[in-house]
Amino acid sequence: MNTYKRMLPRIKAVVIIFIICHFSFLISACSVSYKFNMSSIDYTKTKTIQIAEFPIRSTYVWGPMAVIFNNKLKDQYADHTKLSLVKRNGDLKLEGEITKYEQRNKSVSAEGYSSQVELTMTVNVRFTNNVNHSEDFEQQFSASQSYDSKLSLNSVQEELVTQMVKEITDQIFNATVANW
Repeated sequence: MNTYKRMLPRIKAVVIIFIICHFSFLISACSVSYKFNMSSIDYTKTKTIQIAEFPIRSTYVWGPMAVIFNNKLKDQYADHTKLSLVKRNGDLKLEGEITKYEQRNKSVSAEGYSSQVELTMTVNVRFTNNVNHSEDFEQQFSASQSYDSKLSLNSVQEELVTQMVKEITDQIFNATVANW
């Protein structure tokens, strides 16, 4: 019993230290804050962006595709940056064209017929950074989506184009202002 009385203050001290460390860890873990706006823009130098309309220059055309792409590209920068969209003389400038929109058979069934069709969209982009011309580039961005060949393209086209546009605009955004 005497040994227990001598050990009790030490045990209390260890428990208190453990509790303090544990709560300290929890408090510091809870107080971590992330500032993640998905871009690495110096807003003291770069304030505006000019985004030209991207016309369709592919041999196969689906009319609404250009409107869907152009709106999504502008929304991408409006939603994830503080840049103001301007008609001319932007600090950043995006222009280009939709150069490819095509479908091809992706896989064949055991009967020898196409079972999957792949739809591909490619966009050529010219990026100009009027604040730092060393970041200027011209590059193509592509995305593909597959669908069951039993379905008609008309029945899946809008959904697939929307998915490809999202992927391509993410790629463009990352290449232009998200220096990870």
